[in-house]
Parts: sequence; structure tokens; C-alpha cells
Amino acid sequence: PSPEFAFNVPGEGQHLLSQYRGKVVALEFILTTCPHCQAASHVMNEMQRRYASRGFQAIDVAIDPNADLLVENFAKSYQVKFPIGWASIDQMMNYMGFRGRPVVPQLVLIDRAGNIRYTTPRLGDPESMKQEVLSSRIEELLAGHR
Repeated sequence: PSPEFAFNVPGEGQHLLSQYRGKVVALEFILTTCPHCQAASHVMNEMQRRYASRGFQAIDVAIDPNADLLVENFAKSYQVKFPIGWASIDQMMNYMGFRGRPVVPQLVLIDRAGNIRYTTPRLGDPESMKQEVLSSRIEELLAGHR
């Protein structure tokens, strides 16, 4: 099961990951200044557009220092069409169970029942962030396969 995770969304206050139970969730931890994260957010926009009507929800959580000041501009600049918020890197590390500095973006796919079905390794995996790979994993979760 996914642990609870709280993050803040500009103009909306605190969101809890459990609020999205019943949906297939892609929780993506990013740095707003990271080119790989910017590209990953673009892919998540496409996933949100393609799968939202079937119960998919993308969420980006920025973990930069001062992310609270950066998230709104990031969302506008990269035309993010799904919730994007911020949390501390310590919150992310605790949620992911990491020690040491991770690579970003980090992705967690959660099924409708709130169970983690996939996470990227701490040191990243460029293949797992490709649109075709994500699409296949999301399709599986939307279909209810374990």
C-alpha cells in the first residue's frame, strides 16, 4: 500500500495522495530546473490528456528549495494540465524510502486501490520514463491487471 503523502498546490492548499484513491495515479517528483523533469512533465501532460476519462490522474510534486515560489511559473511555462504542487525533499525521500541523493524525475504508479505498482529506481531509469513504456504500464493499471 502507498503511504499517505501530503503536498501543497498553489491556491488550493494541502492535497493528500489518498484524495485520489479510486484513480490510477502517476506521482512524479521533479525539480523545476531539471530538463529531464521538464520533459517528463510534458509526457505526463499527454498521459493525462489520453487517460483522464478512464480514471487516470497525473500529479507532479516539485522538491526544489523554494519550490513553493517556482511551481506556478513552471506550470505556466510547461503548460501543465494536472495538479502540480510542492513538498520538501525529505518528504519525498521518506515516501520513497530512499537514502542518499536520488536522481529526478522519480515516478510512482499507484493502482485504484492505493497500492504502489511501480517505482523508478533511486538512480533513475531513462527507459521507464519513455512515453510508450508509461503508456503500457498505465493501460495495465487502468484495465485492473496486477
